[in-house]
Amino acid sequence: MSRVAWLAVVCLLVAGAAGSAVPAVGSLAGAGQPPVTEPTDAIQSSQPSLPEIAAVYPNPVADGDRGEFVVLDAPNGTALGEYRLEDDDTGLSLPNRTVGGRVAVTAAPSAVRNLTDLPVLDANGSIALANGGDRIHLSRGNETVATARYRDAPEGKIGRFDDRGAITWDPLGETERPVVTATGGEVEAFTLPDAPALPVETIRDADSRILLAGYTFSSERVARELERAADRGVEVRVLLDGQPVDGVSDRQARVLDSLVDAGVTVELLGGPHGRYAFHHAKYAVVDDRAVVLTENWKPAGTGGRASRGWGVVVSQPEIVRGLADTFRADAEWRAARPWSQVRRGRSFEPSDAANGSYPSRRTPETVPVDRTRLFVAPDNAGEAVTAALDDADESIDVIQMSIDGPDQRFLRATLRAARRGVDVRVLLSSAWYVEEENRRLVDHLREVADREDLSLSAKLADPRGEFEKIHAKGVVVDGDQVLLGSLNWNGESIRENREVVLSLEGDAVGTYYRDAFEADWSDGSARSLPVGISAGVVGCLLLAVLVARRIEFGENVGVEG
Repeated sequence: MSRVAWLAVVCLLVAGAAGSAVPAVGSLAGAGQPPVTEPTDAIQSSQPSLPEIAAVYPNPVADGDRGEFVVLDAPNGTALGEYRLEDDDTGLSLPNRTVGGRVAVTAAPSAVRNLTDLPVLDANGSIALANGGDRIHLSRGNETVATARYRDAPEGKIGRFDDRGAITWDPLGETERPVVTATGGEVEAFTLPDAPALPVETIRDADSRILLAGYTFSSERVARELERAADRGVEVRVLLDGQPVDGVSDRQARVLDSLVDAGVTVELLGGPHGRYAFHHAKYAVVDDRAVVLTENWKPAGTGGRASRGWGVVVSQPEIVRGLADTFRADAEWRAARPWSQVRRGRSFEPSDAANGSYPSRRTPETVPVDRTRLFVAPDNAGEAVTAALDDADESIDVIQMSIDGPDQRFLRATLRAARRGVDVRVLLSSAWYVEEENRRLVDHLREVADREDLSLSAKLADPRGEFEKIHAKGVVVDGDQVLLGSLNWNGESIRENREVVLSLEGDAVGTYYRDAFEADWSDGSARSLPVGISAGVVGCLLLAVLVARRIEFGENVGVEG
């Protein structure tokens, strides 16, 4: 993206500076995704003594609301034919089947089988679940054994009832991925723009499969490697977001056309069956390895032409398998549409690729890890990242493009840590499109630190020619746990996006990324513009020079990529 930026040079003399979610039994998973289940004894102990109404799907996307269903949770050995499901006006006689666990009951089984992996039972009669709200009864003879009520059903979402009868609406097919854990092994740690060759080299070595997931994709260099891999018989699949905030660029359209022409399977997520606001994950499974990134597959990111980012190559089988399973769960859901279908009749946004050049100060390093964990959003990452911050004993170093205000969930956990004596540093981007909001947040954090006498420091980065802008989403906890991936510190990323995060534990891996953080933090300490006025200011000389220049960002602004 090209913008004209006004730069002001301000000289100041300053004296001192203040300084697992357990998956639900019988997942309501989408087609192509295996349901996550607990061990047998956990299933039995969690089952009710009588059938219960577990969920409702009253407002399908299909015309005429075809595909409505109700999910029942029944004890093992339940004779379902003894029961009847009714609302205030209509009812269904349930089939003469003995069941256990969760089943979907409907009068339109052929439509519902495409919507859920649960066993689908054909019931006799009709029940019209009102979109505006309804009350449903499950009865046996003259006895009502369960009742559920809902209001204002959103289109295409399933309502799950908790044990108190409260309902939560989620996109149909939303996954319930578990946290995946691996012990031991080594990883290859790297930063961008220092090591843009590493993601390309990882892909270049593919023998059997490449599963590449991203938000946007416009890297011609990576595309050429995918095309060469497809030409030598490698299975190559690309999965992207179909509706990024700033639209699909004409550059991306050309790259995707070329991939398809070379035999690469390219699919985009979105449309009426989309279950996430954005497919924002950034990773690639390559044979028995995987690369996980904070950066987009574009010149500004993996190309090393603009952004400060973090990345890692892992080979622990459990993690690689978990990423492959996540890819398939998303790519095989019906919201994934071929690029040839998505591009039909569509216009594309003009764009220019980032073309900055930056030194390679930090080389990739192979380091041992004690434990690696895979988190995904919205399934489990919010809880897992919060827990890691809440467990901090000594230090938390945060590098983010921006943070969604003082009340953001992870920032609250970070402040809790500071209040119990943990040393906290927060480094934010000084890029023009987030500078104002980041200044306000840094001011706020400094005020909190001064008022409560906390060991809490916050500032804007000064790239000093090392990179153009911060795009990394990284945390180092206690110097020996690293969190990196696509997860931004905002509510939408946690609750509504598909995101991928790795937790890497061990002294060596912690040292690598903490040193990287330290370099960016220290570079900014002397030259970053002050974001607050403190008692230490002894003089100020102002010189403003207005300069217009054309800047190539290669970045989505608005909702960050």
